[in-house]
Amino acid sequence: MYTLYYYPGNASLAVHMMLKALGADYELALVDRETNGQKSAEYLALNPAGRIPTLVDSSFLLGNKPLVIFESVAICQHLLEQHPDSTLIPSSKSALRSEYYQWLMYLNNSVQAELMLYFYPEKYTSDPNGYEAIQQRAEQRVTGMFELLNDKLSSSSFIVGEQLSVCDFFLFMVSNWASSFEKTPLSMEHLKRYLKMMAQQPCVQQAFLNEGRDLSRYD
Repeated sequence: MYTLYYYPGNASLAVHMMLKALGADYELALVDRETNGQKSAEYLALNPAGRIPTLVDSSFLLGNKPLVIFESVAICQHLLEQHPDSTLIPSSKSALRSEYYQWLMYLNNSVQAELMLYFYPEKYTSDPNGYEAIQQRAEQRVTGMFELLNDKLSSSSFIVGEQLSVCDFFLFMVSNWASSFEKTPLSMEHLKRYLKMMAQQPCVQQAFLNEGRDLSRYD
């Protein structure tokens, strides 16, 4: 049994979609960001980084306590190891395995990291007058990243070849976050096709329903 500590629409969303795709036995535990729940003593005892998500895997014990993992990519890789028959990662004998790692790292370490500048400019300067400039530059940089991803999707159905992978959960998540951009992912030809297709995936629909999130923009 897994317990996913989440907040609707946060970085936990990629893990949530993956759990649905795996058909895993899991439960959700809401971390209320409205009350700064991720900084509570109870949550920090699980995840000292004070960030969302956190996964508790009760099938593993460290001492007499269940295994606790944070960082969304690490959680997803752990889940893949626990579900070795999953098709959400290319075979280790395929060249696509290396491409999978490339795009997973790019989406997490580049796209998502730049989006944090856009959403939380106050964390990157002590000058409130600088917030808007940081957001503008971050939006420009992330838009360029989506254009790169759009080009990649001109030659494949999914971000890694022709099969759904964990990378797709991250790309759908960060694309959803960028819905307020001047040039949205949905305005790009190949990303538009891709995002509409992803929105029809049962695991995506179920995760969004569970989190009370809206998929109507992809109709």
